[in-house]
Amino acid sequence: MIENQITYTHTNTYTTLYTCTQKTKNVWFAFHGMGHLTRYFIKHFEGLNPDENYIIAPQAPSKYYQDRGFKYVGASWLTKENTALEKENVLRYVDAVWATESKKWEELNVNLILMGYSQGVSIVTRWASSRNIDCKHLLLHSGAIPQELTPSDFEHLSPTTTVTYLYGDKDKYINEARKTEQQLKGTSLFGNRLHVEVFDGIHEVNDSFINTLL
Repeated sequence: MIENQITYTHTNTYTTLYTCTQKTKNVWFAFHGMGHLTRYFIKHFEGLNPDENYIIAPQAPSKYYQDRGFKYVGASWLTKENTALEKENVLRYVDAVWATESKKWEELNVNLILMGYSQGVSIVTRWASSRNIDCKHLLLHSGAIPQELTPSDFEHLSPTTTVTYLYGDKDKYINEARKTEQQLKGTSLFGNRLHVEVFDGIHEVNDSFINTLL
């Protein structure tokens, strides 16, 4: 048995919230967690000022049914199957979204906020590091930082870039060992730019933190 490989063109969607105008101050590039669809995930940003914020949510390309009744559809960024290959496919898709959207604020002085939630943490960090994307704030929310990343991968970040690792104190996926591991990994990568924030809650998007970030 031989596993073969081909290259082909793939079409995918993404979701935006509000409109990028001369009044826009903050642009969010937000990556959802496993099981999310962007049209639902992006609702977590509806508390933001619509005149000052523009939100872009790329959509994980791999869709699947989440229940035995084949009613609820979710999406996943990566699995352990062909991870290296799939990672490059995902990053090229994100590149295409970025190339289209970033033109909208070329002439504006905006704060770029990169956010990853849960599985999205692995995507936002891999994309930002491999493409040398600078930002005002890097928000890593309830997810794991990929082990292969090193401090040199983030040397392009401005000295004023803030990095926040945010998680709930009742998150079933983040035990004491994981907390220590992520603290050490984050400190290694970002040094004193890293801020750890813990909220009272489970494994869920913290809308309150998003609304008060800037």
